[in-house]
Amino acid sequence: MRNWTSRGGARCARVPRASAGRHLTDAPLGRFLEIGIATPVIRESLEFYESLGFVQAATGETWSHPYAVVTDGHLFIGLHGREMPSPSLTFVLPELRLGVGRLKERGVSFEHERFGDDVFNQAQLRDPGGLSILLLEARTFSPPQLEAPLESACGYFSELGIPTRATDAARAFWESLGFVALEEESQPFPRTPLVSDGVDLALYRTRALRHPVLTFEDNAMAQRLARLREQDIKVSDEMPDTLDESGNGVLIAPEGTRLLLLTAAG
Repeated sequence: MRNWTSRGGARCARVPRASAGRHLTDAPLGRFLEIGIATPVIRESLEFYESLGFVQAATGETWSHPYAVVTDGHLFIGLHGREMPSPSLTFVLPELRLGVGRLKERGVSFEHERFGDDVFNQAQLRDPGGLSILLLEARTFSPPQLEAPLESACGYFSELGIPTRATDAARAFWESLGFVALEEESQPFPRTPLVSDGVDLALYRTRALRHPVLTFEDNAMAQRLARLREQDIKVSDEMPDTLDESGNGVLIAPEGTRLLLLTAAG
């Protein structure tokens, strides 16, 4: 097993957000594995995430490129030391060739397929906005065995926010893949939740967010942000003007990933 050495970080409480549409049975993409990120310097990114309370998961030797995984106990982020579509929403689908065939019967088109006896089977597609979705035949890491619930300085990971202009097309695409689309919410900016058993997504209809974001929520986000600033972690205001920067903010990881920290509604 591979493991990277870096420094640890502080931990704070998280508050789960209730969501509808659980106990879903239709999961044509398989089981959620990670959000894969192209990472030029893995050690710098590891230090960043560990300073927020994430911990590493043990990785195998599946990939030939440098690879690490960090988690807050709910979200898994794969740090890949290679050029790749990023972020890449990654799932494990056993008997992948058959699964890809079933998806094609649903009208899904694939950008890339790789099958063979001497290769790691995988297939890639994209959503209408260009977000990469990667399907693998097997896991590439083992989740850590935690003695107690893990806590992150960011709050509770609620969803991967996907900026979109064509909401109807994106909604139809994700619903065809087993996600349940809820009604669009207008506050704090227009967003359409897409829920599933493995990972929740949301379509963000705002020009203030140009990149997919990892969204975290907490009732006491203002206090969390204050502690992050005390740690000299830069908090950006690259977010919709409807969000008050005293209780909301954006963290930018060394590899460019945006973490949107929101004060939870209610």
